[in-house]
Amino acid sequence: MGGELTLTDKLFRVAVWLKGLDAVSQLAGGALLIFIPPRALTWIAHGVVTRDLLGPPTGPLAGHFEEAVQHLVGGGRAFVIAYLLVHGLIKLVLVVALLRKAVRWYPAAITALGLFVLFELVRGAQTHSLLLPVLTALDIAIIVVVIKEYREIRRNTA
Repeated sequence: MGGELTLTDKLFRVAVWLKGLDAVSQLAGGALLIFIPPRALTWIAHGVVTRDLLGPPTGPLAGHFEEAVQHLVGGGRAFVIAYLLVHGLIKLVLVVALLRKAVRWYPAAITALGLFVLFELVRGAQTHSLLLPVLTALDIAIIVVVIKEYREIRRNTA
């Protein structure tokens, strides 16, 4: 199989690069939150909502946004920062391993992504988030592609 990529290979690369971008954005977001004071977050949120960037200020999307910011400004700030940094770092390590085709890391990646899906399902049920179901579906699709790639690699090396 010279240099020709299968559809699974292409999907795998796209999925892993998407996870890599997600990991970098989570690391950057966690790092930024360390340095952005809560008052600035409240000011930014107020500016977004009052300028109707999320629909009407009394609409459901604006309400979810305001609630998320208040949670972030309140006691949940340390948790969110830790979550973003740890989650982003784990994803980044797994992305590097998968892009290098380090076969022994595939089961760890599948397990970690499965745990992320479980966490997203629980958090989504608790918070009634609009975004978490989308992220969960994306993670499930990525798990399927990683499993297919893992099976293909093992079949080709057997």
